[in-house]
Amino acid sequence: MAFSPWLSAPAALFLIAFFVLPLTDNALRSVASQAAAGANYLKLLTDPYYLWVIGVTIALSAAVTLASLVLGYPIAYFLVRKAGRWSSLIIFLTVAPLLTSIIMRTFGWRVLFARRGLLNVLLLDAGWIERPLALLNSPVSVVVGLVHVLVPFMVLSIASVLQGINPRLGESARILGAGRMRTFWLVTFPLSLDGIATGSILVFMLANGSFVTLLLLGGGSLQTLPLLIYQQFTTTRDFAFGAAMSNVLLVLALLCLLLQLVLIRRRGVKT
Repeated sequence: MAFSPWLSAPAALFLIAFFVLPLTDNALRSVASQAAAGANYLKLLTDPYYLWVIGVTIALSAAVTLASLVLGYPIAYFLVRKAGRWSSLIIFLTVAPLLTSIIMRTFGWRVLFARRGLLNVLLLDAGWIERPLALLNSPVSVVVGLVHVLVPFMVLSIASVLQGINPRLGESARILGAGRMRTFWLVTFPLSLDGIATGSILVFMLANGSFVTLLLLGGGSLQTLPLLIYQQFTTTRDFAFGAAMSNVLLVLALLCLLLQLVLIRRRGVKT
């Protein structure tokens, strides 16, 4: 049966109406005034404050990505190699944060990190601290809140690659005299780099555009592009500058997608 291009017309119209046209409108809005056509982007890319905000946005995304990798790799390894019949339960527990409202998750962390919250009460009762820690409205609370929801993307990306690694490769290395750690670092870890790269790109891109968690857990301790975009559209009402910020954030996301495409093509060449 021959494929008819008309079958894809509904999907194409949907993408044009709800993706292409809004992005085009946003791009045009950022250069609405001829006098300020390039001024918004020049200000963003030359002003020290906005460069610092872009740097904070990238640094926060990198920190969340690294933390997700450190936590996610052992979970993925255990899920594939050791979980056995418990694998379904572990997968459910891993993706459970994605099944909960982001508002509920965030306020849950606010309760835990409050000055009289559960964490401070436990530390005070144990005698480990003399006064409550200022955990809420800090970079620490933001990173923890983002890792909580983004680590499943890292786990599933790495687990899918580990699943395809033949366990006999590790057994062969053990037979040849390599210990467990040496086998892991020289055999398993290099073969799982594709999953690490995919998971890192996904987590970095999602953390890069996060907004609600930063707003509710950060308390102004971190200024990132998503927060500034929100302020431009709701407080200062400078829609052209806010649109320019949105486009810069979009470019950062597209660079992540481009990097992922390059890695996928390299993997295809290898295979």
